[in-house]
Amino acid sequence: MSFEIRERDLLARIGRLETKSGVVETPVLLPVINPAIQPIPPKAMREDFGCEALMTNAYIIKKHYERKAEETGVHRFLDFDGVIMTDSGAYQILVYGDVETTNREIVQFQEQIGADIATILDVPTGWGVSEEYARHTVVETLKRARELGKIKSREDIRWVGPVQGGVHLNLVAKSARAMSRLPFQVHALGSPTAVMEQYIFDTLVDMIMAAKQNLPPDRPLHLFGAGHPFMFALAIALGCDLFDSAAYAIYAREDRYMTETGTARLRGLEYFPCSCPICSKTNPANVKAMPKSKRQEFLAKHNLHVCLAEIKRVKQAIFEGQLWEHLVIKSHSHPALFQALKRLEKYKDYLEVYSPVSKKSGLFFYGSVDLARPEVVRHRKRLIDRYTQPKDAKILVFLPQTRTKPFHKSKEQNRALREIEQKLGDRKGLIHVCTYAAPFGVIPTELDEVYPLSQHEVALPLDLETINYVAEQAAGYIATTNYRKVILLQDSKTWGNKIASTVRMICMEKTIPLTVLRTINPWNNATLNSLIDAVQKAIGEKA
Repeated sequence: MSFEIRERDLLARIGRLETKSGVVETPVLLPVINPAIQPIPPKAMREDFGCEALMTNAYIIKKHYERKAEETGVHRFLDFDGVIMTDSGAYQILVYGDVETTNREIVQFQEQIGADIATILDVPTGWGVSEEYARHTVVETLKRARELGKIKSREDIRWVGPVQGGVHLNLVAKSARAMSRLPFQVHALGSPTAVMEQYIFDTLVDMIMAAKQNLPPDRPLHLFGAGHPFMFALAIALGCDLFDSAAYAIYAREDRYMTETGTARLRGLEYFPCSCPICSKTNPANVKAMPKSKRQEFLAKHNLHVCLAEIKRVKQAIFEGQLWEHLVIKSHSHPALFQALKRLEKYKDYLEVYSPVSKKSGLFFYGSVDLARPEVVRHRKRLIDRYTQPKDAKILVFLPQTRTKPFHKSKEQNRALREIEQKLGDRKGLIHVCTYAAPFGVIPTELDEVYPLSQHEVALPLDLETINYVAEQAAGYIATTNYRKVILLQDSKTWGNKIASTVRMICMEKTIPLTVLRTINPWNNATLNSLIDAVQKAIGEKA
């Protein structure tokens, strides 16, 4: 059995997870099935919704239906011929404090009923606990994880090694490192439910990343109790491959109607903002008049459609290389999600390492939050680590970005470059032209067409954080190169005085002469003539 990765974007991946009952494409949502209370039959989930896999609780089955499940196997018991993952009863420990079984018993029971993906009886950390107790849950879970090799008798089941520690990130990292040394095929992040229920998504980012950075990248990561679809994109972008959720049914029991960006109360709906096969056949008034059981069934089906549709949208975004854009759009559905997106800045270097270098499409930049995206981080690093200014170049000419890309082929820059070349002749090699541009900072002309420096769109006007970032990159570039003079054509309308003032400080520090040409219209005839004069003067001084 193997986990094969087909597509990547950020830390997300579209993969193929092999099990004894078939192959599951990840990222995948596993609807949670409660055999005692289930508004949608598992068979219908397969036939009507296209669910490849689901999750059920082995402890509940053992407690109430043990003999029947052992006789028939879990697939026949649930009437589901896809992939079945079983939880061990750890959630019941979290809610009730204990369960009436042992790790050995529940491991053996999951083998007997033939689960495809099974979980040891871990000890969940939970929410609001002391670091001492959290450490206990990590130690005890690891103890039970090490027992698995002595207990299990089958080799055709994928076993899940849960990572505990809760919000104590040092313990999450320790747990992940220890689990990674054990022969599990899947890992899971434990105890995120309370964090998600309270919309503390920036803390969720920290928890996932503490685990992800310390787990083997070739093993899929499961997020227990994923909940609402509006946060799926965030978790998938951070490298979660499998999700279980009972929210589709729980929300239905509370007359709550899921949308891709939030939740509505049925009583407040005059229209259904959805065209799924369930909603397109009726209206809120009719659903409100249904008997409670029928109403719950309707809402559960709609909610499941919304959840599965979001997984498909995220997969398509991964395939197109636009997961960051999808994440930005999704983050505006709630301030807590946008706060979580901002938290990615903390992990920007790690995201850059594992993100693809090229993509199928161009990039969209909306504001300063996009400065953390891998492509911007990668350009900054490579400009420092891998780039050297042309050998003979002594004079840096900084030009502002144009609306047309590549910049050097725009009408504005092309005209300036032609004039410089005609005026200087054989001495043109002394001049090196770069563009200062959002969001990448400094773009040497010879790199102008390298992806994605010309394959992007930026929203104007620029926010202050982006302007400051570009100014800092311009100054940093001058600090690490060896030009003898700098000529800056300032676009005051777009950049104000920030670029000029920041560049002036580094030039003074390095005692490099600086000429600043200030203008609101940097491409008119007068400004272009001033630029040519400044270049000729600089060449003359050099000579």
